[in-house]
Amino acid sequence: MVPKNAKKKIMPIIGELKRLYPDAACSLDYDDPLQLLISTRLSAQCTDARVNMVTPALFARYPDCKAFAEADVHELEEIIKSTGFFRAKARNIIDCCNQLLERHGGKVPDTMEELTALAGVGRKTANLVLGDAFGKPSYVVDTHAIRLTNRLGLTDTKDPEKIEADLRKIVPEEESGDFCHRLVDHGRAVCKAQRPDCEACTLKPYCDEYEKRREKDVH
Repeated sequence: MVPKNAKKKIMPIIGELKRLYPDAACSLDYDDPLQLLISTRLSAQCTDARVNMVTPALFARYPDCKAFAEADVHELEEIIKSTGFFRAKARNIIDCCNQLLERHGGKVPDTMEELTALAGVGRKTANLVLGDAFGKPSYVVDTHAIRLTNRLGLTDTKDPEKIEADLRKIVPEEESGDFCHRLVDHGRAVCKAQRPDCEACTLKPYCDEYEKRREKDVH
């Protein structure tokens, strides 16, 4: 359930995030929907910066869906090894690309239902592809979004699907993709997991966590 004051403060929060991070964008490097799909899969339990170091050689070796579908799993594992969990990722990428060939003619689909039916593709990946590759409304709930939405009081759950549902109720569709990218930017720059810089944070007038900490200090 969306906290009662979340709807009232969401637009000021969106406005301030826009001011702080006007150039919201995905931090993964890609040229087409397939590259974004694969890069996002690789980013699980791995930094985007590390993925961006791996993908130039990866996409040069496998330039299209058919090439990935026919890849030797051990060779693919070796290329993506530094992203972690490389065996599962390699198998999922090959399976996913075979499914894309069989079901969609090698093209990445543009619906949530079709994307999440692919091997290794969850709602976070599907939302990112829908928003950044196809320009559709997208509510990407990653670790930054989970942390910030809870601290700000925009949700009261740590469950990604429930957070997505809450955000869909309060964040306008046309703001959704950029809003989620800006949460990542703010999470990296200010509202960090271990040491959030609350005093420097311009979102503190809207932040439940800041209010709790302030009251605790007073008492």
